Amino acid sequence: MRIGVAMMLMISMLSAVAQAAPVTINNMRMWPAPDSTRLVFDLSGPVEHALFTLHQPERLVIDLTNARMANQVRDLTLAQGHVRQMRYASRNSHDLRVVLDLKGAVRPKSFILKPHREYGHRLVIDLQEDDSRDKPVVAKEANTRTRSKDVIIAIDAGHGGDDPGALGRRGTREKDVVLKIAKQLEALIKKEPGMKPVMIRSGDYFLSLKKRVDVARKHHADLFISIHADAFNNPRAHGSSVYILSEGKSSSDVAQFLADSENNSDLIGGVSLDDKDELLKMVLVDMVQNTTIEDSHELAGNVLSGLRRVNSLHKNHVEQAGFRVLKAPDVPSILVETAFISNPAEEKKLRSPAHQKKLAQAMLQGIKAYFRKNAPEGTTLAMQERRHRIVRGDTLIDIAERYQVSVGRLRRTNGLRGDVLRVGEILRIPVTGS
Repeated sequence: MRIGVAMMLMISMLSAVAQAAPVTINNMRMWPAPDSTRLVFDLSGPVEHALFTLHQPERLVIDLTNARMANQVRDLTLAQGHVRQMRYASRNSHDLRVVLDLKGAVRPKSFILKPHREYGHRLVIDLQEDDSRDKPVVAKEANTRTRSKDVIIAIDAGHGGDDPGALGRRGTREKDVVLKIAKQLEALIKKEPGMKPVMIRSGDYFLSLKKRVDVARKHHADLFISIHADAFNNPRAHGSSVYILSEGKSSSDVAQFLADSENNSDLIGGVSLDDKDELLKMVLVDMVQNTTIEDSHELAGNVLSGLRRVNSLHKNHVEQAGFRVLKAPDVPSILVETAFISNPAEEKKLRSPAHQKKLAQAMLQGIKAYFRKNAPEGTTLAMQERRHRIVRGDTLIDIAERYQVSVGRLRRTNGLRGDVLRVGEILRIPVTGS
């Protein structure tokens, strides 16, 4: 009996010694975004922490229990973001206090992340710009949006910040490649009359999948295109793919693999949102209308045709998968896998600025083809003359209903004397209201 008690005491003492080992902050990384800053502490183990703010001047205090700072901290640049200066000191001989001198008022949020893939334990501090202080409260006006004359195209470069995405054998990071392609597409769209690009991510910072959708909707996007360059467990996998949202099972094993990979972004670069009410509502409530799915499929087909000219295709048809980033309920949305970064030959192409521009040009061709038939009413593109290629089964009545013009105007515009149409011929569609 005494031996049993002694063993229990010994186990208890060993456990106390183990718990007494301090947690080391091995490194700190900062990712400034336009309206927020993310600070990541790389830890040797889990840590208890607390934080509070001080004002005049603005400061954030972070207290870590039984923790210490490593001798050297890398990758911490304070030129951008909300942090002006950082300092730290020991408290109670075993705790650590970190003080962030801030450039302005923030709303802080913190969470702990367990090890995942190449990451160990992490403490994440998010500093969201607080623009509510020292501002008068004004009554909210009714949301009377005036239709922009330009079509708004939301360009989403996947991953970013603490989430590098897929990695190539030569160390190419997906987040870097897709941002370059996205910026090429942005530059091309700026040159197109009647089109306006909106970059979801313009720099190297992390945005949750839900935030990406929210940004697109905030700018009243008419189209959402998410750009990726993923990896597969088979290095021979190659070619471009275009995906739309699937309300059921993914259309192939690769589609499911990529969907799982992309949907883990919130876990890699931030906190998993699986248990959050807002995202549950998005996942569980069927918000996506059939018309949006159909529009997305048409857009995806046009972009796939453009990509066919600059790269081989992984599949010759549009694929479907459960990507969270495509869950905008009223915006045609597609996800483009430009290539497999895990394929050495395609990784080499993805590193080439010339090939990046070709991919952007191919996507633009698909976008333009889509808007030739689907420009929103009231936009500059809708006021331009449209064209329709006759396919088997087309009738003048069907075409007139589709473009909301009269059969008589179709006849007069195209010099038609009867209702006979020839497959392959091009019909000019008169401008609505002219």
